[in-house]
Amino acid sequence: MTKIAFIGLGNMGSGMAANQAKAGHEVLAFDLSAAAIERAVAAGCRTAGSIPEAVAQADAVISMLPAGPQVRQVYAELVLPHARRGALLIDCSTIDIDSAKDVAGQAEAAGFRFADAPVSGGIMGAQAGALAFIVGCREADFPAFEAVLGPMARVVIHAGGAGAGQAAKICNNMLLGVSMLGTCEAFALAEKLGLDAGRFFEIASKSSGQCWSVTTYCPVPGVGPDTPADHGYAGGFATAMMLKDLKLAQEAAARAKASTPMGAQAEALYAMLDGLGHGGKDFSAFIQLLRGRLDELA
Repeated sequence: MTKIAFIGLGNMGSGMAANQAKAGHEVLAFDLSAAAIERAVAAGCRTAGSIPEAVAQADAVISMLPAGPQVRQVYAELVLPHARRGALLIDCSTIDIDSAKDVAGQAEAAGFRFADAPVSGGIMGAQAGALAFIVGCREADFPAFEAVLGPMARVVIHAGGAGAGQAAKICNNMLLGVSMLGTCEAFALAEKLGLDAGRFFEIASKSSGQCWSVTTYCPVPGVGPDTPADHGYAGGFATAMMLKDLKLAQEAAARAKASTPMGAQAEALYAMLDGLGHGGKDFSAFIQLLRGRLDELA
């Protein structure tokens, strides 16, 4: 049995921690939310009164936190000074590349093996143990990280050294954000042209327009596999989170002097949806803005 300290039990972290417990590991869970702790305990985790308490005897530490500043603070002040020597440190948050590299450097200087391992797959993937982990770490350390991530994963991919996981994640999510906008536009146009949504889904999913946003995450209710669209655009990948990731991509592009006009436009459009008060809705809810039906979003 592996002892795992899990820090951050939000929409993603709660499902991830539960799958570690389901796999038979002893999970010491910590979150600032009492309700989140209660859910973790119900899923088979043990509660920790503090982060230092959680990490003190852990074989591996997994964190899922909101942003770079929180990751920097938690590791510098609460994890590195108190974690057991030899423990694997894995941050699964989606943060800026510089923060990931800085924390990795601090961890390695303190004698720890560290990986930035952001995820793809959303809340449903977290609950099902079917996430894709994109890992930045030393190549020699990857097998150890892969083994720890296994109970939560559909696939674990080594992207490169420190920060590479974050770099790959923000590029992937920029592509996802752009493709979802195109998918929403296509279905909204098809509707205006009198095409049946189910028939258009069948055509697009088998033609050159096929993409994940069409076949797996269709933004139209009642079409294709079950998605947040079938639940009033609740759950899934919140618009505000997509906006956060697109901002990270644009910041990285500016530093790298890369041209990403579609990414910039996607950021602006999701910012519009967020600004209209729908940041908590799934990012596929953008189709309701195109259809002039935002009033249907509860």
